[in-house]
Amino acid sequence: MITLRNRPYLPIWFHRGLSRAMGVVIRTHGRPAARSRVLFVVNHLSWSDIPVLGARIRGSFVAKSEVAGWGPVGWLASFAHTVYVARDRRHSANIQKNEIGDRLRAGGNIILFPEGTNSDGTGVLPFKSSLFAVVADVPGVTIQPVTLAYTRINGVPVTRGDLPDLAWVGDTQLAPHALGFIGLGQVTAEIIFHPAIDPAAWPDRKALARHCHLVIAAGYRRLMRGHGPGEG
Repeated sequence: MITLRNRPYLPIWFHRGLSRAMGVVIRTHGRPAARSRVLFVVNHLSWSDIPVLGARIRGSFVAKSEVAGWGPVGWLASFAHTVYVARDRRHSANIQKNEIGDRLRAGGNIILFPEGTNSDGTGVLPFKSSLFAVVADVPGVTIQPVTLAYTRINGVPVTRGDLPDLAWVGDTQLAPHALGFIGLGQVTAEIIFHPAIDPAAWPDRKALARHCHLVIAAGYRRLMRGHGPGEG
């Protein structure tokens, strides 16, 4: 049983220290919702998202089950009590939904990657509406859309040619990618905390997923074009 006394959060200072060691400078726009039972919905780019987001958000991650086997990243995720989602097993969906629901009902926060996988950094993939099903079962849940982007390398704006060094996709091995990422130098990660929303304001989870996708994808485009979160 998860209680408020044993919230499954690694301390923020741990993630901040790890991000600094990786050479990542984090810039934030807005703030995470200052309440409990928040479902933070975020686009997903790389293994590095875990320490970067963990440095700013107190919450448990939801990740695909393969993450558990990703060496140090899997250890870090498991240590943070990540909820693993078996994407290819439909019968496990209710178990996963119940575990996420239990975390929220206990007053915890959840960090969800609704794309279901890493994007290649050129944009935000469509969201899986099934991952929003938990909001119907837990009263008092707040959703906060969050945009994450890696925008600069050593102060220079990221180009399309830089994206394979930042986004971790396909069959790329973790260790070489991590070493390459760290070898880039100073990487700027930007996070937009969009206004929190009440999921009850949308007629169903598909409409809710579409809204979150539109907000997050628009924020990603602005950041990657070098604009601020409220600019064109």
